[in-house]
Amino acid sequence: MPLVKQVNPVPKLNDDTGFSNTGVINGSRFINKDGTFNLHKRGPFWERFSIFYTMINLPLWQFICVLVLFFFSINLVYTGIYWLIGAGQFTGFLSTTPGNTFKELYFFSTETFTTVGYGRVNPIGDLANLVAAVEAMSGFLSFALATGLIYGRFARPRAHVAFSNEALIAPFKDITALMFRFVCFKQHHALSDVTVQVNLAMMVNENGEPRYRYYTLNLERSKIESMPMNWTVVHPIDDQSPLAGFTSEDLAANDVEIYVLIRGFNDVYGNTVQQRTSYTYHEILYNRKFIPMYHETANGTVLELNKLSKHEAVKSS
Repeated sequence: MPLVKQVNPVPKLNDDTGFSNTGVINGSRFINKDGTFNLHKRGPFWERFSIFYTMINLPLWQFICVLVLFFFSINLVYTGIYWLIGAGQFTGFLSTTPGNTFKELYFFSTETFTTVGYGRVNPIGDLANLVAAVEAMSGFLSFALATGLIYGRFARPRAHVAFSNEALIAPFKDITALMFRFVCFKQHHALSDVTVQVNLAMMVNENGEPRYRYYTLNLERSKIESMPMNWTVVHPIDDQSPLAGFTSEDLAANDVEIYVLIRGFNDVYGNTVQQRTSYTYHEILYNRKFIPMYHETANGTVLELNKLSKHEAVKSS
């Protein structure tokens, strides 16, 4: 295993990241590519589990499947209760077989749950009326919750930002620089007052013990007024950089991770949004540069989103 490289003592440490500096992560990352924290909490399940978070973050097809499955399942439960109460508590059946009676009870349940109430099958017993009343109440409460979840999914402010798959280290002016780029990929979503903060985590050897230290990387530009196109973020690797003199082997030895926080105002949502991501040492490539992802036409500028992560080798001079 390569030795941990001595870190440039000039850069100022950042102790406000919220991450621990003790222990060894063994190559795992602090922040996942999608911006979530790579943190797993243990304890009582129902204290950790958030139904609201899970439902608004499910993929759309899974969300629809959950709603449909819930609707059919809850009506099966109520149908079973009506079946146990007995068909004698109802009137209006046309069926003469147990199977068809169960089917009519199921559709009575769906009509009660949705408060449609077509009216041919009616409860006449006190117990059946009581269960039907409870079902009607649970039905409109369920639809209210479903409406809130649907609204939360569609109206939740999002950054709609995509990052390049890799960060690159390439010649920049008379030195080298760490670069990555990102873009707001929605057609009519424009970000304004956009700020970017880039931090570096690396393992260092202090008194024979491995510890993680964190640094805020100086950027060529950390804020722009508006971002209709893509933005290539540049960290010059100069004498003030903790990456000064590092090779790709040094990045691996120090378990380097670059993590990024983007904040900006989204005009569509009328709200401030943010997005995180990270680049671990094996996602940082040397002697590569991004290729242009836009070109001019007679009708305006064309931004080619499929070229966000495209890069090429730096030609040797």
